[in-house]
Amino acid sequence: MKWSGRFEGYRLHMLRKDLVSGLIVGIVAIPLGMAFAIASGVKPQFGIYTTIVAGILISLLGGSKFQIGGPTGAFIPILFAIVLQYGYEKLLIAGFMAGIFLVLMGLLRLGALIRYIPRPVTVGFTSGIAVIIFSGQIGSFLGLTGMERHEDFASNMKEIATHLHTINPWSVLTALLSLAVLLIVPRIHSKIPGSLVGLILSGIVAAVFFSGKVATISSAYGDIPSVLPALQLPQLTWGTVKELIAPALVIALLGGIESLLSAVVADGMTGSRHNSNRELIGQGIANMVTPLFGGIPATGAIARTATNIKNGAASPLSGVIHGVVVLCILLAFAPYASLIPLASMAPILMVVAWNMSERKEFIHVLKTKTGDSLVLLVTFLLTVFTELTTAVEAGLVLAVILFVKRMSDVHKVAKVLPDPAMKHEKMRDYMVSDKHDCPQISIYTIEGPLFFGAAAIFEKTMTDAVPEHTKLLVLRLGKVPFLDSTGEYNLSRLVKRFADLGGTVLLTGVQPQPRAYLRRTGLEAVVGADHFFEHTGEAIDYALGKLDRDRCLGCPYRAFRECEALSAVPPVQAREEIAASGRSLKRAAGKLPDGPGVTY
Repeated sequence: MKWSGRFEGYRLHMLRKDLVSGLIVGIVAIPLGMAFAIASGVKPQFGIYTTIVAGILISLLGGSKFQIGGPTGAFIPILFAIVLQYGYEKLLIAGFMAGIFLVLMGLLRLGALIRYIPRPVTVGFTSGIAVIIFSGQIGSFLGLTGMERHEDFASNMKEIATHLHTINPWSVLTALLSLAVLLIVPRIHSKIPGSLVGLILSGIVAAVFFSGKVATISSAYGDIPSVLPALQLPQLTWGTVKELIAPALVIALLGGIESLLSAVVADGMTGSRHNSNRELIGQGIANMVTPLFGGIPATGAIARTATNIKNGAASPLSGVIHGVVVLCILLAFAPYASLIPLASMAPILMVVAWNMSERKEFIHVLKTKTGDSLVLLVTFLLTVFTELTTAVEAGLVLAVILFVKRMSDVHKVAKVLPDPAMKHEKMRDYMVSDKHDCPQISIYTIEGPLFFGAAAIFEKTMTDAVPEHTKLLVLRLGKVPFLDSTGEYNLSRLVKRFADLGGTVLLTGVQPQPRAYLRRTGLEAVVGADHFFEHTGEAIDYALGKLDRDRCLGCPYRAFRECEALSAVPPVQAREEIAASGRSLKRAAGKLPDGPGVTY
C-alpha cells in the first residue's frame, strides 16, 4: 500500500517505532494530564479524558507529522480563571467555541499570521505563566490546608503567607521524594518517565509509612472513574455565546500560538515541515469534540512532542497510540490513580514551569536593553499581576508603537548632487553646500518606508528644505520599499503644493509596490507618467531642458557639469543645443559616458 501526505513513505517496520514512542509518551502524559487538570481547577480525570480524545484527534487531523496534543501548562491560568468566574460547565462551552474559532482561523489561512507575534511578547507571557504555575503549587508542596485559590497572583501569595502555619511535614517529605526521583531518573535513563516513577514511588512511601496524613486525589476530588463519560452536547444559547466569546477567543489564540510553536520545534528536530492552517483546523476539531466527553481545552505540547521525536516516532500514528495507551491505563488502573498524593504532583508542575519559563531567552532579551526588553517586561509583569489577555494586548500594542518608532528613525531625507569624481557621477549629500548648489533644481534622496509613522516627518522636512525659487524637484525613491495611504497623502500634498508654485516634481527609481499604489490612487496621473524615470541621470537630463536659461547666465554654483556651458552660452543657443542633443555638450567632448550609464 502506498501512503501519501504525512504518512508518505510509511513502511511496516516503522510501526514498531511508533508503538514504542506512543507507549512512552502515553505513560509520560498521564501524570501531566491529571496535574494540569487539577491546577486548572477541575477534577484530574478531565485531564485524562483530554489527553485521550484530543491526543488522538490532533494526531489524526493536524498539520504536523509528530505533534502530540493534550492539556498543557500554558492554559492553566486561563482555564482556572474561567472556572472561577463561570464554572466548569461553561468552561466546556468556551472550549467548544474556541474549537470553532480555530477551525475558522485555519480555513481563513490565518496560520501564517500567528508567526508575526513578536518574540518578546511570547517569551514574556510564557515566562509569566510559568511563574503562576510554579507559585500555584507551593500550597500543595507544603501541604497547606484551609487555603482559598484566587485568580490573581498577589492574592494567592497572600493566601500562602496567611496559611503557612498549617504546613504538613509529611506532604513536604512526599513532595521532596517525588522531586528527587523526577530529577534523578532522567539522568540514569532518559527514556524512563521520571514523573510517573516519582508519582508511584512517593505514593507507595506515603501509603505505607504515613497513610492518611497526606491529601490524595481521592480525598480531594473523589475516585477517578475507570470509563470515559457518555457523550454530552453543550447547552448553547445566544446569551451564553455572548458571555463566553471573549474567553473562547483567548483560548483559541493561545492554543493556536502554542500548537504552531510546538510544530515549529518538531520541524527543527526532524527536518519536516508542518502545514500551519491544517494544524489549526485539526486543533479546532479536537477542541470541539473533547468537551463532549468532559475534556478541557488542548493544544500542542512541546515537551511531549519532543519526547515523541526523541523516542523514534515515524508518523502521526505514534500520537494516536499515545492516546490509546492512556485509555487502556485509565480502564485498568484508575482506582490506583485515585491514591496518588497531591504533594507528589506538585513537583511535576513545578518542573514543567521551570522548563517552560524560557529563562535563558528571557535573560538574553533583557541584556539587549532595547525596546524589546521593555515589551518583554511589560508582558511578563502584566501576565503575572493582571491577566493574560491584558498582557498580550499591551505587549502587542507596545511592540507596534516601538516598531513604528524604529521605522521612523531609519527614515532619511537628504539633499544630494552628483560627484564628478565618482564613476557615473553618483549622487552624494556631501556635494551640497552654500557655494555648490542649483537654484532651480533640487534633488533629494528618500530612504525608508513612507508610511504613517514617517509620512508627516517627510512632508515637514521637504516643506522646510525645498527653497521657494526651486523650479524642478527630483525625488529619488529607489530606497523607499513601501508606501501606505498616509505616505501617499503627504506625497500628494507636496506634489500639488509644488505645482501651485509653478514647479515640477520628478520621481526616480520608484519600486514596484509604491508605483502600483500611486497608480491605484491616481497620483501617478497627477505627477505625469512622463515625470517618472528609472535613473536619476535621466531625470536630470529632462530637468536641464526645462531650466530658465536667463537665470543660468552668470550662475556661479556649477552644480552640474553642464553649468559651465549653460552659464556662458546665450539662452537661445543653449536651448537649441540642449534640445538637439540632451546632454551632448559634455558627451561630445568625451567627458561623460553615453546613454543610461549616467545613473547618478
